[in-house]
Amino acid sequence: MKIGIIGFGGRIQGVAKDTLRQDPACRIAAIVDPRHEAIKADSERLGLRDDVRFYGSAEEMLDREQLDGVMIGTRCSGHTEQALKVLPTGLPLFLEKPVSTNMPDLMRLKASWEANPSPTVVSFPLRVTSIVQLVKEIIDSGKIGTVEHVQAINNVPYGGVYFQNWYRDENETGGLFLQKATHDFDYINYVLGMKPVSVCAMISKQIFKGDKPAGLKCVDCDSKRTCPDSILNTKVSSWEYCAYAEDTGNEDSGSALIRYESGMHASYSQNFFVRNDAGARGARFMGYKGTVEFDFNTGIVKVYMHHTPRVETYELKGGDGHFGGDDTLAASFVELMKGSKSSVCSLEDGLNSALLCLKAKESALTGQFQAVEFDNQYVLAPK
Repeated sequence: MKIGIIGFGGRIQGVAKDTLRQDPACRIAAIVDPRHEAIKADSERLGLRDDVRFYGSAEEMLDREQLDGVMIGTRCSGHTEQALKVLPTGLPLFLEKPVSTNMPDLMRLKASWEANPSPTVVSFPLRVTSIVQLVKEIIDSGKIGTVEHVQAINNVPYGGVYFQNWYRDENETGGLFLQKATHDFDYINYVLGMKPVSVCAMISKQIFKGDKPAGLKCVDCDSKRTCPDSILNTKVSSWEYCAYAEDTGNEDSGSALIRYESGMHASYSQNFFVRNDAGARGARFMGYKGTVEFDFNTGIVKVYMHHTPRVETYELKGGDGHFGGDDTLAASFVELMKGSKSSVCSLEDGLNSALLCLKAKESALTGQFQAVEFDNQYVLAPK
């Protein structure tokens, strides 16, 4: 099965390797990337075959190649534009998150998918991890009763990537609800099996701001030996820009309250300046009978029964690649290429998560509650 890749970045390279491991019949046949010369020169390390063909545009690749599937791994702002080129072909598609970074793009993508419902896997690995699957199994069993409240957190110990790497450009990322919360919103929606109807949110930027010159890199900074976030101290060579420069984008913490169709609500909070063991990612789902809590980093699930002195503890091994979720996504994509009509994470899921993120961002900017609904005014908006 021949796969074409649009945007051969680090994330999609990993997913592609996972896909090739799932089925030896899969191979990367073609790549569209402006860095094609550098990719060719590094093909051995990247595990690319000599017969991989490179193209200057997605249109050219789709016109010349007989493909069985397409993966899109461009920078975030390009996800929608490239998906709009692939969807009309009907080819199985693997689309990185966020599927869109603004409302006009989201509405264009929604309209195209409704007209061309191509089989798609959206890159939401958390919902398919063993830990979330166990939590959903416990909740669906009725053990804790119906879920009437959710508390979720994501304290990111590697947050420097959003202020010192290309992710620092908000025009590319759309903000950190779309970068991080999009995963968490998706697994919460999945576990609950309900749709959100309104959201209010708040963001702040208290740490990663300053008056250092725009474009300043760590290597050129006088504080590189004393700054805890410099390359010398973090040892992360790709985090090369100053986190305290005047052009450093993105909020460094954010929170949202989400009301669901039953009337219950969830609270969610994310932070990007905690470090080391202060990192945490997980949630509590509470019903009248009991509470389920879990943390991805520890792999521990606990069930607290409310009316008996009983606590159940499960310890799971997370696995590599988003706690093992990447392998499941790759397997689902292989099945789509073989003819399956069912995806573990559909484009509808991707659209709904992006919508919630965009509405949370709008709420944070306006200070007002936002209805979580698609804005049809953008359907015919020009690009």
